[in-house]
Amino acid sequence: MRRIQLANGTTVEVECLSCALVNGVVEPDGGVIYESDYFHAHQDVAYPIRGLVILASKRHVKSLDELTEEEKIDYIQVLSKIRESQRKVLGIEYVYYFYNEDTTHHFHTWMVPRYEWMYDFGRSVESVRPVLLHARNEMNDDENMEEVKKSIAALTVELNR
Repeated sequence: MRRIQLANGTTVEVECLSCALVNGVVEPDGGVIYESDYFHAHQDVAYPIRGLVILASKRHVKSLDELTEEEKIDYIQVLSKIRESQRKVLGIEYVYYFYNEDTTHHFHTWMVPRYEWMYDFGRSVESVRPVLLHARNEMNDDENMEEVKKSIAALTVELNR
């Protein structure tokens, strides 16, 4: 078991945080944005950026090539659906996508929107980590968190029509 402190200060003991999230043992702040047969989408509010979405496989696998053909098709369809909703509902023009295989969690992709204020940190992939740290350390006020939760709710409504 691993002991993990969540963004809201709650500490949980789980074998795998991703498994706990996709199985409903741990509820993400703002709730589940969307679920398909194979994937689960939510926001990690520890990084309070409007429209940031994490898309995680429900099955405990580490890499893209471990997905079944059905899961791969579902992954692309869900990823596209979320991206379309980010653009339509939140006006997000650009998104950076990240997934890594050397993680303690299982297969998941971060969809990190790009806003004008982020260009102060640069325009390349190298700017994303400083952007995330800035959001986590400087944007966790009540007003911004309320905006993030509104964006989660708006995406949830759009994606579950």
